[in-house]
Amino acid sequence: MSHVGPRGRTCSRTLRSVALLTSGVLALPVLSACTSEPDESDTTSAATPDVAPAARKWVEQGGTVRWAVDSVPATFNAFQADADATTGRIAEAVLPSLFTLDRGGRPQLNPDYLESAKIVEREPKQVVLYKLNQQAVWSDGRELGAPDFVAQWRALRGKDSAYWTARNAGYERIEKIERGANDLEVRVTFQKPYADWKSLFSPLYPKDVMGTPNAFNDGARKELKITAGPFKVQKVDRSGKETTLVRNPRWWGQPAKLDSIVLSAVPRNKRAAALAAGRLDVAEIDTGAAKRIALAVRDKGSHGAEQLTHGPGAAITPASALRSWAEAYGSDDEKAEEAQETRQRTAEAVDTYAKEQKGLAGFEVRKSLEPAYTQLAMNGESGPLSDERVRRAVARALDRQELADLVLKPLGLKAKPPGSHLALAGQQAYADSSRALGKQDTHEAQALLADAGWTPGGAKKKPAGTKAGSEGEGTADERKKDDESSEDKGGATGTKAGAKDAPAAGDAASDEGLYIIGDDKPGNAAPRPESAVYILAPAPAAAVQGVALRHQAARADDSEPRQQTVNAAQDSHDKKPGGMAGAYAPRGTAAPAPSPGSSEALAQSGPLGKDGKPLTLRFVLPAGESGDALRSVGERISRMLDRIGIGTEITKVADAGYFKDHIASGDYDLALYSWPASAYPATDGRPIYAKPIPASDGSLLVEQNYTRVGTDHIDQLFDRAASELNEKTSRDLVRQADARIWAAAGSIPLYQRPQLVAAKPGLRNAGAFGFEAPRYQDIGYKKAGAMGPDLTDKKKK
Repeated sequence: MSHVGPRGRTCSRTLRSVALLTSGVLALPVLSACTSEPDESDTTSAATPDVAPAARKWVEQGGTVRWAVDSVPATFNAFQADADATTGRIAEAVLPSLFTLDRGGRPQLNPDYLESAKIVEREPKQVVLYKLNQQAVWSDGRELGAPDFVAQWRALRGKDSAYWTARNAGYERIEKIERGANDLEVRVTFQKPYADWKSLFSPLYPKDVMGTPNAFNDGARKELKITAGPFKVQKVDRSGKETTLVRNPRWWGQPAKLDSIVLSAVPRNKRAAALAAGRLDVAEIDTGAAKRIALAVRDKGSHGAEQLTHGPGAAITPASALRSWAEAYGSDDEKAEEAQETRQRTAEAVDTYAKEQKGLAGFEVRKSLEPAYTQLAMNGESGPLSDERVRRAVARALDRQELADLVLKPLGLKAKPPGSHLALAGQQAYADSSRALGKQDTHEAQALLADAGWTPGGAKKKPAGTKAGSEGEGTADERKKDDESSEDKGGATGTKAGAKDAPAAGDAASDEGLYIIGDDKPGNAAPRPESAVYILAPAPAAAVQGVALRHQAARADDSEPRQQTVNAAQDSHDKKPGGMAGAYAPRGTAAPAPSPGSSEALAQSGPLGKDGKPLTLRFVLPAGESGDALRSVGERISRMLDRIGIGTEITKVADAGYFKDHIASGDYDLALYSWPASAYPATDGRPIYAKPIPASDGSLLVEQNYTRVGTDHIDQLFDRAASELNEKTSRDLVRQADARIWAAAGSIPLYQRPQLVAAKPGLRNAGAFGFEAPRYQDIGYKKAGAMGPDLTDKKKK
């Protein structure tokens, strides 16, 4: 099931093939030690393209590829709110993209449109000079030039509300656009530095589309008359749910090998049947369809095409299926009569399945890892998960490797849990920052829950007049007091005098503890409406936990001997009165961790509660057939949480309303959904993790941050990264932001999503692209007589 985040109330920009769907800078202590510099495994992408590559000389001229997509596009304008993945795919094939992504997810200059593009001035303002390809023309014969850049900037900069734009990130930073030394040069001057300038003007639309609000809003919704790519849009058949692209006769680059590409809107659960019937040549599929193709190919070679294989070694024919029915009902005429209609339907289904298997044997599955990851999202707006300690406990209870293995190992794909929210392995910004939170640790999770006041037996109702919690001490929540903190230019936060183990000045940043959303500036005593969502006052214990967490991350060392030493020292300390049960638990707030297998450990693994209420989280999952994988992951997570005493109530909801009615609206405690990776994390990551802002009507503006968990410091790091023109410094700031996101524990990346594509064996340069942008002019069928598994040129293009 493809669940990629929808648009929030405000969107920043659209990622390459997925429609995503925005300050002052305060110097704060950084988490540089919480992130690891990329090692060899980090910089080697796991998303290796599987596209049956072939040099152009081995690709036949002509032919049509019928390509499955999710929908007929509602609009061809990728900058509108209802643009989707199909809009993006069409834009890739028919419009200029000044920079495209390579297999490592890095932006590369596209020589079909640019001779060069670089920053030519940094002071007093950033200036980028684009030199256009001298042959680049629109399909009406007009040259690409400054007028197109100007029209797109004016439409997207956000100053004219008549343009119904969905995003303007980057364009609002441009001060002016001018013609350079000649018509082929475009000078773009920024009023504020912008690190992700390569993301702009891709796709680039002609001034005819961007020039006026009417043209922008309506002109490119149902047709796109002027294009500048290897293909152009020939027709849109909305009743037949097909969009046809044909070779562009005015294309100046290497001509497209195919005559046409037909994009057919076919639901995911019907693609196997469409492939088998010969209505598609290439389609992204789910794991169920991939298994069917693998079995069909195997059975064709071993058992014959007429047999069905429902499992290893189990071949079933329509006749044998009917015999099974007869054996099940025996000689009972009444039962046999009642079951006759069911048997007939079963026979027809089996026969249909057998025919489809025969058709599927003519395909192969190309697989990679999609440039997107699936995460466990925790709604921090209210309820138990508004407490940072509970979110961290959930995170520490998860065995992410087990979950990644569950999804990816059966497919033969690399199963390494992502270490970043903002980049994936192989990308330049990638670094494993997960140590800012810590690895799976049941004892640490239990200690966090105990400190938050969730204890065995806490769900029992207390006698009238009796305080919840232990005699004379109260629960952790009853001991909670507001920190007296202040922010100076260095970002140091003070701790209330007398608090145990108070951090030294400068150890804690302004986003420590439990304040997740709302106004976290001290001294705000203004009256507040009851309906608004506000800051949760951080307890001294939580502040100490936050500092301990970051100190632990700063000292983190992957070497086993050091870890053993730390554990031994901790075990020794835990035996002393007032010792800590774990790195997160302040002294005196949690009991020492019991030895595994002891009766005490078993008691702690039972249901937890507080103030007479059990700790139960509502886990929302899609109910549809294509959501099987997510439900399997969700059920495994539920078992992991049950081990530490957290109950889960799994709620299965309709796929159509999964995001709109539950994720985007905040109607969930736990949920699973995916975000695509970006080549521009400073720009694209901010709206996903930005601190929600209370609106005047009491609602919460969350942009795309559906966990409602954020801090000022994270926002500031994104702002600084987006304005930093030194690429290495910008990447370092992104990594620091990611470490903070891990520590806040609003979302936990679990695994990179599998990308499975069914394709005709003879189709070349198409399939599971991974990060790499498709090169549409090179897609086609293998030339007759081409031999050998490696049809690519030895010399890299």
